[in-house]
Amino acid sequence: MVYTVTFNPSIDYMVLADGLVPGRTNRTTWEEMLPGGKGINVAAELAALGVPGTALGFCAGFTGKEILRMLRERNVACDFRELPAGYSRINVKLRNVDGTELNGMGPAIDADSLAWLMSRLRGMRNGDTLVLSGSVPPSVPQTIYRDILAELSREDRDLRFVVDASGPLLADTLPYHPFLIKPNRHELEELFAAKISTPEEAEPYARRLQERGARNVLVSMGGQGAALLDEMGEFRFRASAGGMVINAVGAGDAMVAGFLAGWDAGHGAEYALRMGIAAGAASAFTDWMASGEQVMEVLRTLK
Repeated sequence: MVYTVTFNPSIDYMVLADGLVPGRTNRTTWEEMLPGGKGINVAAELAALGVPGTALGFCAGFTGKEILRMLRERNVACDFRELPAGYSRINVKLRNVDGTELNGMGPAIDADSLAWLMSRLRGMRNGDTLVLSGSVPPSVPQTIYRDILAELSREDRDLRFVVDASGPLLADTLPYHPFLIKPNRHELEELFAAKISTPEEAEPYARRLQERGARNVLVSMGGQGAALLDEMGEFRFRASAGGMVINAVGAGDAMVAGFLAGWDAGHGAEYALRMGIAAGAASAFTDWMASGEQVMEVLRTLK
């Protein structure tokens, strides 16, 4: 079983607008509402690939209820705690204005709700996987990922940890030897104050993260593809698939899901990397997360 955590889920209000003029009334020409949040995206792609999982998280107000409705409509298993005040956020994403977004704040998460989450995580069993991804809201300690891994590592269970985050949220978890981390090129640049343009330039920094505790380091290189430094120390790069990008939001989350599905298929690190790239690309080629059929179709095109 794979569990994901989404501290600050959203309704992603995707719109197209013919130009955007400040100080004027701007009207959309197309719009769609989708459930948002990195953990939610991972859980949705895992479900599409036939991997059992549950999305854990928090919601609030009428927007929170709508997020849960949309997830259930899409057959994503979820276990969310309703917060006592506030509203789950709405993120406005202008698809045709060069990635312009306006993201909401979201509700405060109280101490009792954090305790609820920890009680759910303590119920994980041998062989389960926990995916921690994305940023966390200001109401949550910025050490929360480290704190969760520290707590779960005290118990004598065989759990896998996956961390897809940036800065200290990622770096602080490395002493707990996460099975997989997935920094993108820009996050590597931020961590090491370096300029990285190619997989070859990313390799030494991936090795430094492995030396600090990560078992597998998957580096997303955007449209170029992805590089993997596996737990045996082998570094490899595979190019992405060609196609028309429709919505790149969530492509990195789909890559995490594809990698896990590929790894658990038992065909080795190379297959897991190709599955990750296929899932990420297939999701970028569609409105939301790709279906299992779409992922396999892209996989067949990869060399």
